[in-house]
Amino acid sequence: MRITGGAFRSRELRAPRGARTRPTADRVREALFSILQSRVELEGARVLDLYAGTGALGFEAMSRGAAHAVLVEKDRAALDALRENRRALGLDDTTQVLTSSVEQCEVRGPFEVVFADPPYADVRSGVAVRALERVAARLAAAYEGAPEAGTVRAIWVLEHDSKDKAPVIIGLTWSDTRVYGDTALSFFEF
Repeated sequence: MRITGGAFRSRELRAPRGARTRPTADRVREALFSILQSRVELEGARVLDLYAGTGALGFEAMSRGAAHAVLVEKDRAALDALRENRRALGLDDTTQVLTSSVEQCEVRGPFEVVFADPPYADVRSGVAVRALERVAARLAAAYEGAPEAGTVRAIWVLEHDSKDKAPVIIGLTWSDTRVYGDTALSFFEF
């Protein structure tokens, strides 16, 4: 697994052994960031990476110009890989790692981009959807005042099984879904 673009292009990322962590495939990440390029200014952006795993999505955003990333992960093996990747890329000062479940995390925004790559079964069962709704409700306070009509405060990207439809997430407006084999990327506006 490698960073696909930006300052750290081609740098390898470590992943834990076993099937508990499912890092986003390089080709899917490359497609994701190509799509994001037309929707949001990554240069100087603040990024939130929920269910961060190895940190690949957050680190890819940093490589492409994001100013700061908060990565939330609870799995020990994934956290070890994430921290090793952060050190290897020299991102200790511009990233924050929260050792927490997404349900319990205390994050403060605002963020321009939010990534969520939960276990597919948690999306299907609704567990991840409820957690994302709680995060969206907490983050809403970080944006002063109501947005003007048509204004997008943040882009949220949910990775899920391509067999499943994009879920309804209260507080977010579904925009579109792109499918890459077994993986679907659903885009939401906040």
